[in-house]
Amino acid sequence: MSKTLLYGATKIDETNSAYAPIESLAQFQWKNRVFVVFADRDNSRAARQENQLLASRSALDERDLVVLKVSGAGVRPLFGATDGLDGEAIRRDLEAPEVGEFAAFLLGKDGTVKLKASEPITDGELFAIIDSMPMRAAESLKPDK
Repeated sequence: MSKTLLYGATKIDETNSAYAPIESLAQFQWKNRVFVVFADRDNSRAARQENQLLASRSALDERDLVVLKVSGAGVRPLFGATDGLDGEAIRRDLEAPEVGEFAAFLLGKDGTVKLKASEPITDGELFAIIDSMPMRAAESLKPDK
């Protein structure tokens, strides 16, 4: 199982494309965190990931999370509102695996990739990563969040 946590750098080299906002998901920048699931051929890992996350809808909402499922060139919103997304552009921009392979990506509100996973991640792991982000810590101090 492979998970790459891209969060936690003490100094970010903004010329490095790994820290550039994802253009195909720009409509969410500074408003939402985005979790993108790329479906595998038999869809079993994607379905497992989907079920894990959707069991915690209030936690998704509390963290301003939008969940998208990309299957082939299509994009289906699993949680949150979306408009006019292109699955092929998202796959290209995230440098996701080939069609038919499972992958999951977490983007922060700044639009950059914070996590890449090649196996489903538990909701507890995902929420712990999000909750450790400085922007999330600041949000949790506000009385309305």
